[in-house]
Amino acid sequence: MTGPVLAIDQGTSGTKALVVCPERGVLGSATAPVHPRQLPGSRAEVDPAELYDSVVAAGRRALAAAGVTVSAVGLANQGETVLAWDPATGRPLTDAIVWHDKRAEDVCRDLAPRAAELQQLTGLPLDAYFAAPKMAWIRRNLTGQGVVTTTDSWLVHRLTGSFVTDAATAGRTQLLDLDGVAWSPAALDAFGLGGERLPEIVDAGCRAGTTTAFGPELPVTGLLVDQQAALLAQRVTEPGLAKCTYGTGAFLLAPTGEMPRRSGAGLVSCVAWRLAGRTSYCLDGQVYTAASAVGWLTGLGVISGAADLDTVGSSVPDSGGVTFVPALAGLAAPWWRGEVRGSLTGLGLDTAPGHVVRALCEGIAAQVAELADATATDLAAPLDVLRADGGLTRSALLMQTQADLLQRPVEVSAVHDATALGVAAAARLGLDPTLTVADAVPAWRPAAVYEPRITADEAAARRAEFRAAVDALLAPAPAAV
Repeated sequence: MTGPVLAIDQGTSGTKALVVCPERGVLGSATAPVHPRQLPGSRAEVDPAELYDSVVAAGRRALAAAGVTVSAVGLANQGETVLAWDPATGRPLTDAIVWHDKRAEDVCRDLAPRAAELQQLTGLPLDAYFAAPKMAWIRRNLTGQGVVTTTDSWLVHRLTGSFVTDAATAGRTQLLDLDGVAWSPAALDAFGLGGERLPEIVDAGCRAGTTTAFGPELPVTGLLVDQQAALLAQRVTEPGLAKCTYGTGAFLLAPTGEMPRRSGAGLVSCVAWRLAGRTSYCLDGQVYTAASAVGWLTGLGVISGAADLDTVGSSVPDSGGVTFVPALAGLAAPWWRGEVRGSLTGLGLDTAPGHVVRALCEGIAAQVAELADATATDLAAPLDVLRADGGLTRSALLMQTQADLLQRPVEVSAVHDATALGVAAAARLGLDPTLTVADAVPAWRPAAVYEPRITADEAAARRAEFRAAVDALLAPAPAAV
């Protein structure tokens, strides 16, 4: 049995670090904020130095809080956030373009004739959300120097000097051959990236080098993209189960085994992880704005923060006819209309903050329910249970609304930071190849289970109102007279 490991989740709005012991659980934790800049034109950037500094600060604080020696480090990453950097010095050549940034939509429009080919090859629909369009945009508009990669490769290089990425993160680029789990020359050529130097693709449990960034020299043995790390932590490995992480966005993933399953219902087919050379796959659906939509409401003064969701939302019995489509950064799966903006409809003079809060919770939950339906369609079997993690699972109102609209139980993780737990498991597997996934991942014990409290007919009616609001956004604008 391996000893404690330091698990770091480098996320959109902050970095979380946990010291995790396989026998005693979480021994210490810390966070460090990150401040992405929201810019005009649906753009978002972050200073790479802030990302690295947050990783080191959170890791050091977690180790100090735990007061124990760790055996290894695991690092989870945002997935689709990219930058250009100098591989000789590690110096960033650009700011990091954040995953929900839309500036690469022109790249996608230029490639529209090859969209079906790229989706079949990589499992991903052609969308500015993924890394390759952003990488191509950087090459077209900012610099041809250095390398252009997802942030994990830069962070690992800063920590260890290695130039690697894990198979699941590589799968978020739209440059990975999904079946062969190798960089695709055809996809690289399509995006104009054929001559690029790309990182070596490694297992989630790996030997990526050593680092002294946190004090004594430690091996980095776990690398995994954030949502797949949460999937691993929640032991969602069997049919009938799915997980949803409610963070900056909300992301539903469901396992499909050791063969990729191309989605016919608008989902992403991608690598879940590669361990000991064996690849597991999953289906993936995205809601771009969850906690970020709560942050938007906070900025408007409707609430003072996420902790107010339950108190303000409970001040009214229902949404009062208000419908919120929280597509504040575009509509992702299953629609893939990144240019669409959100809507708030059904307002009246009697609309109170509580109605808006309830409408927001229903909007997030309804989008997740759409993803669950798409998953059931692709797998030809209904989901039995949804396992949930992430900061917004602290809201009983949101979790109950999710169970109601899904008409399935929602099991909430006892540890909100499941991503860090998942990469801790990957780090243990990289440290001790004799371990199995069952050995490395803690037993699943939900902190709470939410059962549906409304009828199927009522749930169907509420979801129909949400779909009507989405249809209104998707409808072509009337011709000018």
